[in-house]
Parts: sequence; structure tokens; C-alpha cells
Amino acid sequence: MATSKTLSTSAPETEQGTHVFRIVGYSQQTGLGKPIRSGKFSVGGHKWVAFLHPVVAKFPNGIDEHHLVAGVAMGPKSAKARASCKLRLINQRTGLPFSVHKAAPREFSHDNARSSYDHFQINRSVLEAPPVLQDDCITMEWTITVIKQPRIPEVKSFPKIEVPPSDIVLHFAKLLEEKEGVDITFSVGGKNIGAHKMVLAIRSPVFKAELYGPMREEGTEPIVVKDVQPDVFRALLHFIYTDSLPPLEDLEEDDRNEIIRHLLVAADRYAMERLKLMCQSILCENLSVQTVATTLALADQHHCDMLKDACIEFMACSSVMDAVEATQGYKNLKRTCPSAVVEALEKISRFRKG
Repeated sequence: MATSKTLSTSAPETEQGTHVFRIVGYSQQTGLGKPIRSGKFSVGGHKWVAFLHPVVAKFPNGIDEHHLVAGVAMGPKSAKARASCKLRLINQRTGLPFSVHKAAPREFSHDNARSSYDHFQINRSVLEAPPVLQDDCITMEWTITVIKQPRIPEVKSFPKIEVPPSDIVLHFAKLLEEKEGVDITFSVGGKNIGAHKMVLAIRSPVFKAELYGPMREEGTEPIVVKDVQPDVFRALLHFIYTDSLPPLEDLEEDDRNEIIRHLLVAADRYAMERLKLMCQSILCENLSVQTVATTLALADQHHCDMLKDACIEFMACSSVMDAVEATQGYKNLKRTCPSAVVEALEKISRFRKG
């Protein structure tokens, strides 16, 4: 059965930018009591501004707590954006990050003051002490990651490696055809036919017993096979080597059915159960007024119960039985297998009553 597997991946597009905001003369600027702003910078097609703003929290007990709010805001005239931000406070002595603050992705919109910025509250004692504050300078490094809508994913065929169908049957058919390594010969109807003992033994318990069992006769070749036609024996070997019937399309229907009947007998003789069922199936599909009695006799002799029931059911048709009784096959059936006729008539009677 042909199958297909495709793959598509949906992932958001991101654009990231970093802005270094250096504040020189920090003490002088914070003394003004206003936010300290960076210049405008662009990330992801939007304008942004970083800021630092002193905040004094007044409590009822009269104690004031001083903090600094460091944040990033979306500039005016910018559309909505989804973004995350990260702040690094830089060690003035080494140039390396001293502390890092991260915020999860959120919606930014300049239309709404509350959603236009994101911020971190930083304790003043941390910011205004070495190594963050050095020579009255502070360096902040802002990284903005703008998350864009994912593009419609492209559908691709999932990678696969084609494995060709098994060709073992071709190799075994070639082995039979070319006769290479033949180590056994049969005489069938006066004709010698070669084969390979091991292959026959693997496929048929009867051949295994004859060729390797205690009753085998050493040195008696060719082995004479009686009551089997050469063409039927070749068809049997073809099935043993390929697990399929040989081509029979060129034969007339009567000749083909005759070969199948003889092949069923051979399959029963050599305990080839699958071949026996295949022959029964073909004979069942080709039942007719002229063949049903002969096929019933064959099924009775070789214990083909399903084929036997199919013949009886065919004969049970009221418009058929009279015609069947007039055939030579039915007359032969009454003479050679009277018990089968009785059984058939009894079942036919039950079918009609039912």
C-alpha cells in the first residue's frame, strides 16, 4: 500500500538587537529628579528607548525606601509588538555583566501608557556601588527580542528511503530454471526432472521424510514418481521454489481446471497445504453445472471440506440440481462416491427446508 508522509514546521520569526546605554555623570543626572533616557534605537522595525528613573517609596511609618526603575519603552508612532527584554548591568572594571535581569515576552503598545514599557526595580544600593558604579558612570546593556508572526509553513515531503520489493522469489525461480547445484533427479512419466533436495525438504514434510528420513533409499536415482504427470510435477516444483502458481493464462479453461485438479492431488500427496487451498479456491470460483460433481468427488477423496461444502451449496440451487444430475460427472460420482452423494442430498434437503 502506497503511503506518504509530509512535514511542516511552524516557528515564530524573531529579530534581536542590543543597545548599550552609558550614563556619564550619574550623580548629577539623578539629582535632577527626572528619568534618564537613552537615544532612540531600532529593533524589529520598532523604535525603543531605555530609561533609568529614581523612585522613592513612602511608607506609613515614615521610612522612605529608595529604588531605581530601569526599563525599556516603545517609542511613539510604533505599532504593537510582542517582545522580551533583558538587562545586563556591566562591571565597569572588567566590562563583563555584573547582574542580569530578564522579562518574559509581553505585548507592547504605545497607544496605552501601561503597555508601552517594561521595567525592573533595582535596589539603589546595588546600582550605586562598585563595580556597577565606577567614576560616576553606569553602563547598561539592553537586549530586545521582537517576536513576529510565524510565516505559513512550507509543506515538504518527509525524507524517506525507498526499499525495493523482495526479489528472493526471482532468485529461487532462477535456481530452478538454471539447474545449478541440482542434487536430486526425479523420473516423472518417463522424463527426468532435476531439483535441490534441501529446498524440497524445507517446503514439504513428505519430501523431507523421503530424502532425509530413515526410510530413504541410498543411491537410487532417479527417484520414480508414479501417478503424476510431468507438467503437474513441474508446476508443483514451481510452487515449492516461488510460492506461486506457474502462468496458466495460455491454457483453455477446461485444460487449466484439469491441471489445477491434478495439482490439488499432488499438493495433498506432498502435504503442501497452502497450494492445496489455492487449488480449492480456483476450483470453487470456476464451479459450473458440468464441473461441480467432478469437483465434489475430488473434494471428498482429498478431505477438502470447504470445497465440498461449496459444491453442495452450488448444487442446492433449485434451478441447477436437475441439470447436474444429467451430467456424466454426477453419474461417476454416484458410482465411485455414493456416500458423498448421500451426504450432498441430505444437506441439499436441509438447505431447501431452511
